[in-house]
Amino acid sequence: MTIFGLSALIAVDFFIGRKPHEVSTKEAGIWTIVWIALAVIFGFGLMAFGESQASGEFFAGFITEKSLSVDNLFVFVLIMAKFAVPAQLQQRVLLIGVLIALVLRAIFIAAGAAVIANFSWVFYIFGAFLIYTAWKLIQEARADEEDEDWEENRLLKSIEHRFGVADKYHGTKLFIRDNGKRVMTPLMVVMLAIGMTDVLFAVDSIPAIFGLTQDPYIVFTANAFALMGLRQLYFLIGGLLKKLVHLSYGLSVILGFIGVKLVLHALHESGVHVPVVSIPFSLAVIGGVLVVTTITSLVASKKMAAAEAEEARKAEAAGPSDEESKTLNS
Repeated sequence: MTIFGLSALIAVDFFIGRKPHEVSTKEAGIWTIVWIALAVIFGFGLMAFGESQASGEFFAGFITEKSLSVDNLFVFVLIMAKFAVPAQLQQRVLLIGVLIALVLRAIFIAAGAAVIANFSWVFYIFGAFLIYTAWKLIQEARADEEDEDWEENRLLKSIEHRFGVADKYHGTKLFIRDNGKRVMTPLMVVMLAIGMTDVLFAVDSIPAIFGLTQDPYIVFTANAFALMGLRQLYFLIGGLLKKLVHLSYGLSVILGFIGVKLVLHALHESGVHVPVVSIPFSLAVIGGVLVVTTITSLVASKKMAAAEAEEARKAEAAGPSDEESKTLNS
């Protein structure tokens, strides 16, 4: 029933956005609120039917997936820029790309659920992997390594080589005939890039949500609501992403926390008497980290902007340098 409802909502969303157009901030804001509201209604619906534990797990999973998916937006911006996607086609690109990602995540979730059901020791692997990922995020944040470009992976390159790619966009067409040969349009390439990129992020996020719940139904619905709202969030806060300068630190804390939770769960399943982290506590930690990260990021961004403005003012007041003066005189 839930899958049918989600499919209907996705169909409505697709029908409304079927005509290529540039998404306004107002439209993006409305749909962002709609998807968040639907997720909240679904979560409270679980509680209303007596599934309070499942409700808590859903909200914890949804918030975690939503926060981790914000990292996707940085890469989406780079992909859109690299392929010079026209503004009026970006909504279609993200919708199809996210749908591809959702199907691939469903496969990941089914495989993960099957492995967990038969091999409880896999929690040790998931936990260790998340702790390692958390450490890696901190190292990258400290190094201040910002990717200025996005590189295509080998699979995408091989697909492009196999089918060929047209030299320009052809509206919403995914394939065209070029000199008698059927080739992909850049639009199809971007959609595949979005979907494949999300799979790489899913390698982190799927183990993370399994650390909060082992119910594949909750895992999938939390992923579905988070991903479908991600598309509109791209248009709403795309320009604000650079201000979240401490996001990597916040995500590393969340992943590290869930990694420890997974290890404790694995030890508990093995008969070792260790504390069991409750869902309410997990929600509090995840929510608290996100709030603190957002506040410190905005404060730091404001200080950086003020410092840059001051440097620009001083440079302007100092006048042109000696070299610039010689160039002007010559």
